[in-house]
Amino acid sequence: MNTAAANIGGTPQVPDIVIVTGMSGAGRSTAAKSLEDLDWFVVDNLPPGLLATMADLAERGQGAVPRIAVVVDVRSRAFTTDLQSAFDELEARGAHPRVVFLEASDEVLVRRFESVRRPHPLQADGRIVDGIARERELLREVRAEADLVIDTSALNVHELRGKIVSFFGGEGNESSLRATVVSFGYKYGLPVDADLVVDCRFLPNPHWIPELRPHTGRDAPVRDYVLSQPGAKEFLDAYTEVLRLLVRGYEREGKHYVTLAVGCTGGKHRSVAMAEQLGGRLRDEGLDLQVVHRDLGRE
Repeated sequence: MNTAAANIGGTPQVPDIVIVTGMSGAGRSTAAKSLEDLDWFVVDNLPPGLLATMADLAERGQGAVPRIAVVVDVRSRAFTTDLQSAFDELEARGAHPRVVFLEASDEVLVRRFESVRRPHPLQADGRIVDGIARERELLREVRAEADLVIDTSALNVHELRGKIVSFFGGEGNESSLRATVVSFGYKYGLPVDADLVVDCRFLPNPHWIPELRPHTGRDAPVRDYVLSQPGAKEFLDAYTEVLRLLVRGYEREGKHYVTLAVGCTGGKHRSVAMAEQLGGRLRDEGLDLQVVHRDLGRE
C-alpha cells in the first residue's frame, strides 16, 4: 500500500476520503476494486456512523493512511441521516469527503440481478423492480449532492475501471477540477450524469448532405462544415467564456468533477465536432479534461 507519513509530533494528517455509494448492481464493488488498485485504502460496506471512527484510525501513528475509499449502501435504515451526520462530523475535523454515486437504468439493473439470480436487497416479497424503486427513492438526496455521478448502464467492467482511473489515477492536486465533455444523440436520451447540457441542433445537420453523411464530427469535412455555419464560432466563443466563469466558481466551491454533455440528433456529426472544439479550448485553459463520444458508431 502506498502511504504517506504523518507529521511526527505534529497535527495528524487528515486523509482524503471518497464515499462510493449508489444503486445495488451499478458497479460499486468494481469501483472499489479499481480504487484499491490505485493504492487507496478501501473499506467495503462500512456503516455510515463509523466513517468518523475510520478517519480517526487512519490519522493515527507514523504511517497515516492518506487516501480512504469507503463503500456504503442503504442496508442501514437510517442511511441518509447517518451519512449526513458522518459528513458533518468529518467536515468539522477538516476532512472534506467526496461522494461517487453509481447508477444504471432500471432495465439494466433488472437484467444484472437476473443474470446472477440474486434478489435485490430491498425487494422483500416484491419484484426486483420494487426493490430498485425503493432504493432509488432512498438515495435521491444523496445522488443530488454527489460530487461525481457515473451511469454504468452502457459500461462493461473494464470501461468502468477506466473511468475510475481517469478520475482518480493521476491525483496530485486535490483542489484541481476534472472535466468530461461527452457528445450524445438526443434520440438515445440525455446522459443522466451530465451537470451541464448544450444543444447543437441549431446548426444545419450534415446528415442531410450525402457526401458528409458517412463521416463523423471527428473528420475534417464534417468539422469544417459545422464550424463554418452561422453562429458556430460565436457559440463556441460565448460558451467558452461561460465555462471559464463556471470553472472558477466550481473550484471556489470545492467541486472536483464536472460533466458537460453536448448533444445533437444522433450524436454523430454536430455534437462530436463541437465537443472536440470545446474540449480543446478548455484544455488550453489548463483544465484536466477528457472528451467522450457516447453514441458514436451507434447508428
